Amino acid sequence: MKRFRRHGQESHRDRIKQELYGFNKTVEHGFPHQPSALVFSPSLQLLAIGTRSGAIKLYGAPGVEFMGLHDENAAVTQVHFLPQQVDLVTLLDDNSLHMWTLRAHQGVSELLEIGRFTLTGPPGASPSVTRVTAVLTHSSGDLLFLGTEGGHVFVVEVPGFRELEERNISLENVTNSLPEDYGGRRSLEHVESLQENPVNPRQVLIGYGRGIMVIWDLERQSAVKHIPATQQLESVWWTEDGGHVLSSHSDGSYCRWMVAGEGTQSEQEKSEVPYGHFPCKAISKIIQLPTEQGPPFLFLSGGMPRASYGDRHCISVIHSKTHVALDFTSRIIDFFVIRDGPDHTGDPSALVVLVEEELVVIDLQTEGWPVIQTPYLVPLHCSAITCSHHVSAIPLKLWEKVLSAGALQNTHYSKKPWPITGGQNLSPDAPQRDLLLTGHEDGTVRFWDASGVCLYPMYKLSTAGVFLTDAEPNDNMNQCTEGEWPPFRKVGCFDPYSDDPRLGVQKIHLCKYSGYLTVAGTAGQILVLELNDEAAEQTVEATVADLLQGQEGFRWKGHTRLEVKEEPVRFPPGFQPFALVQCQPPAVVTALTLHSEWKLVTFGTSHGFGLYDYQQKSNVLVRCTLNPSDQLAMEGPLSRVKSIKKSLRQSFRRIRRSRVSLRKHHVNSAAKVQEANARLEAELAEMELAPVQRKIEARSSDDSFTGLVRTLYFADTFLSDSSHHTPSLWAGTNGGSVFAYQLRLPPVERRAEDPVSAHPAKEIQLMHRAPIVGIVVLDGHGSPLPEPLEVAHDLARSADMQGCHQLLVISEEQFKVFTLPKVSAKMKLKLTAIDGSRVRRVGVAWFGSSRSEDYGESGLTVLTNQGDLHVVSLPGVKLQVQYPCIRREDVSGIASCVFTKHGQGFYLISPSEFERFSLSARCVVEPRSLVEVPSQTPSTTLPRAQPDGLSVKHRNSTRDTDDVAVLQEIQKSLEGYQPTFLENNVKSALAGGKVLTNGD
Repeated sequence: MKRFRRHGQESHRDRIKQELYGFNKTVEHGFPHQPSALVFSPSLQLLAIGTRSGAIKLYGAPGVEFMGLHDENAAVTQVHFLPQQVDLVTLLDDNSLHMWTLRAHQGVSELLEIGRFTLTGPPGASPSVTRVTAVLTHSSGDLLFLGTEGGHVFVVEVPGFRELEERNISLENVTNSLPEDYGGRRSLEHVESLQENPVNPRQVLIGYGRGIMVIWDLERQSAVKHIPATQQLESVWWTEDGGHVLSSHSDGSYCRWMVAGEGTQSEQEKSEVPYGHFPCKAISKIIQLPTEQGPPFLFLSGGMPRASYGDRHCISVIHSKTHVALDFTSRIIDFFVIRDGPDHTGDPSALVVLVEEELVVIDLQTEGWPVIQTPYLVPLHCSAITCSHHVSAIPLKLWEKVLSAGALQNTHYSKKPWPITGGQNLSPDAPQRDLLLTGHEDGTVRFWDASGVCLYPMYKLSTAGVFLTDAEPNDNMNQCTEGEWPPFRKVGCFDPYSDDPRLGVQKIHLCKYSGYLTVAGTAGQILVLELNDEAAEQTVEATVADLLQGQEGFRWKGHTRLEVKEEPVRFPPGFQPFALVQCQPPAVVTALTLHSEWKLVTFGTSHGFGLYDYQQKSNVLVRCTLNPSDQLAMEGPLSRVKSIKKSLRQSFRRIRRSRVSLRKHHVNSAAKVQEANARLEAELAEMELAPVQRKIEARSSDDSFTGLVRTLYFADTFLSDSSHHTPSLWAGTNGGSVFAYQLRLPPVERRAEDPVSAHPAKEIQLMHRAPIVGIVVLDGHGSPLPEPLEVAHDLARSADMQGCHQLLVISEEQFKVFTLPKVSAKMKLKLTAIDGSRVRRVGVAWFGSSRSEDYGESGLTVLTNQGDLHVVSLPGVKLQVQYPCIRREDVSGIASCVFTKHGQGFYLISPSEFERFSLSARCVVEPRSLVEVPSQTPSTTLPRAQPDGLSVKHRNSTRDTDDVAVLQEIQKSLEGYQPTFLENNVKSALAGGKVLTNGD
């Protein structure tokens, strides 16, 4: 009976776990790392980006996002949408082609790969014969033209990827169609560009690397015109009226050719080098678009004078008398132009440019061509991210104030709405307002709306204005000097360079109820700021906190402190600093906590911790935690890096000497070789980043950085006896020490005059001296204490002060519960002893049930150095679930992880992207979008070879009830055909929205 009951209890608990927990990686925020290809579908109004890691990402209206990943570890070199369809083709640098489709499933679209294909040449042929260099998706919607390195053009039917050999355009056929003076394989080279005639889909222009361009008639299978350019070809553009071709070349020139009319040879109407008489770089892309009234727009990528401006990344826009060279922050990947009108053939409205580090959109219809702010694909890394802080459930008042302050910073942006509008965002409205704050290397803190699928920029705070630095903002950076040539205009916000690394933000803490913010930096500076609706001019005075406390024999070898401006500084509306603490020595701040109800902020470094009263602007407590043997703590981060590099260098030198010695003496003895290998393995093992499995071993008190403060915590709990609770401060160090201080706060009416005092109360030393990564006090009900001011705003119940409180100390190796006030060990959960992992990040979260709105549990969210996520129950401290999340080798990703209060989290998967994940079954933020096939159908279908009795018709992806019967008939009718045709056509039809029907 007992066994049955226990089994029933376990089953019940398993059901509860399923209702509370569930792991999902939900959405990637930010800018794709290392983008390599760009395309836009005017009919779908979708943007697609390919990356060097093989990812393909689609974006439409804000919230409409899709992502796919190629199985091959190869870069995406080209992406092409099939006209008027929800299919797209990708080309990888391994020469493989892949077909993707947006297929509707349960009311939302999914991006799926439905086919792959690689060109194969004749036996013994050189790989260059089939190496694809140019791709054209024909307007018929079912043909791909593939130009190759060998000069051939292959024609492939899609979506089945069936090569139509009888339609291929061989290099020999093209060469034979040219006049004799242009003959010869050497004069053609690879296919650089393929363009379809905008007014006659039966003609395709083939542009070869050496400059020759040929207009090929697909029906007659012959060349009808050739364009005798002599410079190396970079790109080709066929004008909308079909009468002219524009070609751009490697010498910085572009040419205009007349192709309408009789005759087999086109005449050059114009040749121009836009940027002068000196050698210029290649114009890699050219586009010309007409306007209803007035001259056309001309867009040129590159072409800068090689000697003077060869390092600039520019796109020139020329319209009438206006000529601007848009100067971007990083290398240009590609660009396209969005046009007005329901059929997208009106005037140019926006220029969209993908550069290596950001996406920039220019409004072409507003005077001055201002930038349109992007609602997604924002470069999070415009200055390198150094830390993150998440705040859930922001009150509306604070939210509106932050938005208002941010709006004042964005007046230079265009007022036009976001021009990319494809798809429908079906995600439900966010249940609450969430903020993600990121600290950056240049001393800025950026506020992001993290409530939904899009990580939207709200406000930017700069701390540099408080200090004397060389980095003074340049208000005129976007203005070009009068008469300057080329007429540069700086665009984009990516700026990875910091003039003073000491400005870097290391810790952030925001109180959402009071609007107080504290920001700590690399040089020991801690700023306290408050939110103000009006601009203010004030002086910020520094209070020095001497963390060494007169310790002798220590000399700081790191960077100096930042000098504070003595004169008043004008701060715009938003968060404005009013207090500053400067740690001495000016080491990196490693821990920071704010208690806005008590008006206190506590901070820690590698030397100790302090408590600061920001109402009276005075130090309350300074405690040195430095170990006398810890000399590394005095060297600063730069010296530390040098020490690590030096030790690594010495290790590799010992390895090299060992190997040289083996070679020199020709040691043949198996025992000696085995001994040498063991020694090499031991050397390498010392440098491993992640520990192997082991039992917990005591650490020496002589280990470096034992005094480094890892965590700080405020609690109103029982310290002296079980009948009187009092404010307290808890600090945990890298050496496994916990210090507790009892705080005495004056009455509210005397708070501004009487000092706050702090008195040592408890000290705990963990036996194994593992670093302390978290401290939590649990009330009489076993629940974590509420946040400051949370109870006052009726958003949490008061902590239970009747039952016994418990102290939970989380070290890297175990979770240990102590009773308060006696501080006697009650229970523990060992982590390292089980699987060798160590705790790297920990947070307290509330997990609501996915089935019942009224039920939920508190738990600890834990990330280990193995990249695994755990949920540990409270107050029982039992392991509930475990999920693999981050690769153990991704040390920076693990270090960047930040948890939310509702079971979600963020970590950096690249310098520019956050991966969002959820451990909660209830709180999941993920894109839910629907993209439908455009109502128009391709206007032209070229005749093509098919099995008798079959034709292809385009159907909307929303099928009616007769489709199943139709498809069954298709399968019967195809029983006589070869399996490859069935596989390539019927299965593609099922996935891609094309249906084969019996012909007449």
